Amino acid sequence: MGAVEGHICITKGCGKPASLQCPTCKKVGVEGSFFCSQECFRGSWGAHKLAHDVSNPKGSFDPFPQYPYTGKLRPAYPLSQRRQVPATIAHPDYALRADGVSKLEQTYKNAQISSVAGEDLAAMRMVCRLGREVLDAAARVIRPGITTDEIDRVVHEATVERGAYPSPLNYFGFPKSVCTSVNEVICHGIPDQRKLEDGDIVNIDISLYKDGFHADMNKTYFVGSASNQSKKLVKTTRECLQKAIDMVKPGTRYRDLGAAIEAHAKKNGFSVVRTYCGHGVGKMFHSAPNIPHYAMNKAIGVMKPGHVFTIEPMINEGGFEDKLWKDGWTAVTADGKRSAQFEHVILVTEDGHEVLTRRLPTSPESHLAGI
Repeated sequence: MGAVEGHICITKGCGKPASLQCPTCKKVGVEGSFFCSQECFRGSWGAHKLAHDVSNPKGSFDPFPQYPYTGKLRPAYPLSQRRQVPATIAHPDYALRADGVSKLEQTYKNAQISSVAGEDLAAMRMVCRLGREVLDAAARVIRPGITTDEIDRVVHEATVERGAYPSPLNYFGFPKSVCTSVNEVICHGIPDQRKLEDGDIVNIDISLYKDGFHADMNKTYFVGSASNQSKKLVKTTRECLQKAIDMVKPGTRYRDLGAAIEAHAKKNGFSVVRTYCGHGVGKMFHSAPNIPHYAMNKAIGVMKPGHVFTIEPMINEGGFEDKLWKDGWTAVTADGKRSAQFEHVILVTEDGHEVLTRRLPTSPESHLAGI
């Protein structure tokens, strides 16, 4: 195996820096097949060797061929090499750690909901605006035939151009700069070599870090044409988010947002994911409060001016249950039916709220107003 710098190990659940390249991949022209050690190489051989199939000129393969997938979607490996962020750009505390763990989040212990004001609020507004610009850049390239890895490249470069760090990169070892969740993927999809197809839906989840603050937002897009059922799912999901946003003001209990979301989802024949929730965001990528999107939850806290958090309902065509792919990240619907999501960062003001990640005058036209 040849040694090359600047890559991450493609072995499931590893994510360590990798400098050893598969010799057979080098011969057949497969890119991105790097391992951190001989042990990882040998342990991954059963799935990895499928990349050497000369009848597949792209060399892409399913690394978990025996996994009981719930839907039609399959991962398309190898993943491209880890994209680099210049050292001149400020990195969050987890960016260079082998385990990708944020020490700041570990010491925080969710003890208190932080308030943001003054210069900190100005920095938060700016990073959210930049995040919206990057999300819009990704939206402009969505089309049948583009790979989610190419979307990752666009997001990474647009983020770096703005002097920011892509928050997902190496967060608990996540290997990419954006999450791309297609069809039955609920969230945390890893960009890979699969090409988007006409009729797909894809969620693009953008997170940036700049001047000490994170932004976090996402939107679900149609790829080419869309079925009536997909249109209804996406429209309902956006409406669920809006109904929750409309409730944001001082004195509102965080637990009450989920009831409004679930009521609207159920009215339209859909369900609400329970495993993943909204969260505080700012100096930490994830902090208090936790904001479940379903009714009868036990979230703690009451909204006060200066609180900043995300609301990001995930709405499913079928049941609310989810499963996790063997990559340790990709969350999918347990019944293989589609899921959609929208996310905004919200600031509680003295008399209501401000959507920090709202559309810009330059944002691409949308089939749904105000997204």
